[in-house]
Amino acid sequence: MKINYIVPILAILATACESQLDLSPVTNLTNVTYYKTAEDAKAALGACYAVISNPDPNLDLTTTDDAIPFLTGAADRPLLWRYNITPANSLVTFYAGAYTGINRSNTVIDRLPGIPMDEMLKKRYVAEAKFLRALHYFTLVQLYGGVPLVTKETTSLEGLEVPRASVEEVYALIEEDLKEAESVLPKTYPANESGRATQGAAKGILAKVYLTRAGATKDSPFWPQAAAKAKEVIDLGVYDLYANFADAFALSARGGKENIFEVQYLTDVRGHGLGRGFGVRSAPIYPGGGAGIARPTATLYNLYSAKDQRKAVTFITSYTFNNVTTQLSITDPDFTKAISFQKFWDKTAKTNGGEGTSRPVLRYADVLLIYAEALNEANNGPTPDAYAALNRVRTRAGLDPLAGLNYQSFKEAVWLERRLELVFENSRRYDLVRTGRLVDAVKAENSFNRNATIQPFHVLLPIPQNDMDVNPKLVQNPGY
Repeated sequence: MKINYIVPILAILATACESQLDLSPVTNLTNVTYYKTAEDAKAALGACYAVISNPDPNLDLTTTDDAIPFLTGAADRPLLWRYNITPANSLVTFYAGAYTGINRSNTVIDRLPGIPMDEMLKKRYVAEAKFLRALHYFTLVQLYGGVPLVTKETTSLEGLEVPRASVEEVYALIEEDLKEAESVLPKTYPANESGRATQGAAKGILAKVYLTRAGATKDSPFWPQAAAKAKEVIDLGVYDLYANFADAFALSARGGKENIFEVQYLTDVRGHGLGRGFGVRSAPIYPGGGAGIARPTATLYNLYSAKDQRKAVTFITSYTFNNVTTQLSITDPDFTKAISFQKFWDKTAKTNGGEGTSRPVLRYADVLLIYAEALNEANNGPTPDAYAALNRVRTRAGLDPLAGLNYQSFKEAVWLERRLELVFENSRRYDLVRTGRLVDAVKAENSFNRNATIQPFHVLLPIPQNDMDVNPKLVQNPGY
């Protein structure tokens, strides 16, 4: 993350052992002496940004029809890919990390009102924390369904066993937080504060919330709400597409006009490693060699036409090292020869995992596609504005604009465009689940002898076993 602050660690000590312990403080910072100044408030909010809700793309890739995991690597990856999923699978453990972020947001929301500081800045900090809390809950509800609602700071071991709320209750809090955030947050920040939540980010995530809640329901009241909220983002006049698709993922795009909200990194300081991690297995072009975690499916790769400029940006098809060029394949089972993902590869990184390109949580292209899909649904067919939004994304990619489509063909065109535009950005699984297509899509992708045993209940992940063990009030999702 670009935003880094030093924050205190507040330890909770079991009272049964207190009489035997020397509890003399090792620093002068405690939960009583901290949260007193504007700098304390800034640091506490910085801790919230350090755990932004944005899961590893492996989950999105290998539980859909977009990628195949390296089959002789970590055992949990092929198990996830084949839908032999148990609550003990290490790749479904986003749950606990999200609640860490939620508790940090709750701390800011609860503590900052008592700090004497500029009232407008205080209000903005609280709005940023509510935006981040909503983002965590939005990820949780999409992956797991109804989850415990915790809206107050955890300060002791009391009251930690919270039952699951309903999906509707979780969405009600998400909507409340985002509406408050959009009413307070500024449109933009100075360059030295880029990466913070903005009014456009709150509106954009809320548009996606409405899109998700509409699901596959024709005539849902959420369709016009999604369209209206996406239009508000467009009308802000703050965001735009880069002329070239590649520019949206360049190092220079950090804080740029297309990233409405992003996780920012610094090359060789605090990087993400996604270029190397999902790059060509053992290829020497990456510091430490490529890890080859997952490769794209032929189904995905072949969807891109020859003139689609996104294809060369998204995938690496050959590389040259020491004047020797290695051609890669979409079908060769050897992962060292596999066409791989390169969308977020920072070629300037000198350290293993040091890549500094931003990871988008929401891009302007996504908002345009939300607007197009929602307008088509709300009007039982595409409007001129729906065509304009969809075709802006297509023409930037080098494709011809579409025209003359009916309701169903336009909807399917938007679905396809979302897949091609947003691959590797944690979008595919959510799109397949909300539109009711996950099971069929996974069953249709059977390359490399996948033979997925997917069932309808797999639209939700299992609550991780560790979290089930520590909270007896949790009820596991059906089927696990």
